[in-house]
Amino acid sequence: MSLDTVVEDIREEARARAEEIRGEGEDRADEIVAEAEAEAERIREEREASVERQIAQEREQALSSAKLEAKQERLEARRDALQSVRDEVEAAIASLEGERREELTRELLDQAAGEFDGDETVSVYGRAEDEELLTRILSEYEGWSYAGDRDCLGGVVVESEESRVRVNNTFDSVLEGVWEDNLKELSDRLFDDE
Repeated sequence: MSLDTVVEDIREEARARAEEIRGEGEDRADEIVAEAEAEAERIREEREASVERQIAQEREQALSSAKLEAKQERLEARRDALQSVRDEVEAAIASLEGERREELTRELLDQAAGEFDGDETVSVYGRAEDEELLTRILSEYEGWSYAGDRDCLGGVVVESEESRVRVNNTFDSVLEGVWEDNLKELSDRLFDDE
């Protein structure tokens, strides 16, 4: 065996070994690339799922916010409508005249009279426009007199120094009681479509 043959055998072995190493390297590179691609796919899917969750969450928040805003606007519209009705009722009460106004005023005075003893001096306050009506009616009550104006829709505020009793029987106070007692029913009638 000559030296050239030995060298050629060693080269052949080296080439074979190099080929084997390159093959193993390529296989390993393919594995690394496959792992990297799989990891990239997994990351992409996780990010996609995360983005979808975030979009769904933001959509839900936006929807909730819009529903809340719509509800607040609906409630504000209801309050405005109820206030408009209240304003109309107050205007109708303030414009009562003649026998109806006198009848209601007498009724409120009679209710208040039950709170006072017959020998008390009683002061009655009412709407400025009702002074003549009140003075005329009070002439029928012994010890009762018109004492001045009150800012109200009508009716009376009655008080006595002796008993330190004050009765607020104004149309305003009656309306307030009736309004509070019937607000739900009124609201249901006005907004029965909801």
